[in-house]
Amino acid sequence: MMVEPPDPRSSVSNGAPTVRVLLLDDEPSNLHLRTAILRQHGYECIPASTVEEATELFHNVDIAVLDYHLGSGQFGTEVATRLRRRRPHVPIIILSATLDRYFGGVEDMHLLKGYSSVEDLLSALSSLNAKRRGHPVVVDARDFFYSRISMAIGSDVLVQIFDDHGVWLYCNDAAADYLGQPRDWFPGRSVFDEMPTLMRDWRDVLQTVCLTRETYIDRTRRGLLNIPKPSEHNVTWSVLAFPITLHDNRCGVVLTARILDRSPALYA
Repeated sequence: MMVEPPDPRSSVSNGAPTVRVLLLDDEPSNLHLRTAILRQHGYECIPASTVEEATELFHNVDIAVLDYHLGSGQFGTEVATRLRRRRPHVPIIILSATLDRYFGGVEDMHLLKGYSSVEDLLSALSSLNAKRRGHPVVVDARDFFYSRISMAIGSDVLVQIFDDHGVWLYCNDAAADYLGQPRDWFPGRSVFDEMPTLMRDWRDVLQTVCLTRETYIDRTRRGLLNIPKPSEHNVTWSVLAFPITLHDNRCGVVLTARILDRSPALYA
């Protein structure tokens, strides 16, 4: 078998042992494409198109990338369970079109088809190398899902995603910077507990959007927060809140904001 030379930019081509990646997918075109891409980046890919093939190759891999839907009533999560029993130290990535089913099983990471890019897969493989050295790595797939929504909206827009109780599920860099906390501070915290004065105006908005599934638009000079920052006087914010179905099928809200206009008085 002819192996393509590694990409010099690859994180696994700097003198480290070659990482052997098992790729399981029953779709030949997907299997061929992913195999070629990973080989170009210095990985030794071991392709398998059936569960039986993958099972035979378990003993000789460092990381497993398994498609969720394998046809004939078979699923990658079942293969993951089998692999975890036989070789518990091997990191496992599931490629799937949905998150809600079987989320949080024995696998270490989910990547969403249609949302996750080739770069995401390469980044996941690179990060999971740490687990091979004895450092567990667990990445919440929800971040991949919600970050794709944020990317579609734009990096210059403040994006926050809440559940119907005002608990943050996601906050992009622009919003985190505006609110004065690192991005990883937000998920799991309630905006109404953490910022009861600043965000009190948004309780009714978030709950109404969730309940009615209608969109809320606000373009006023009152500021994004209940108490505007000193720099926000004479600033018009464009705020949009729209409903979204969350990864667990509950209703949530995407809250976006950007400065629509600055009054000349601001610079007087």
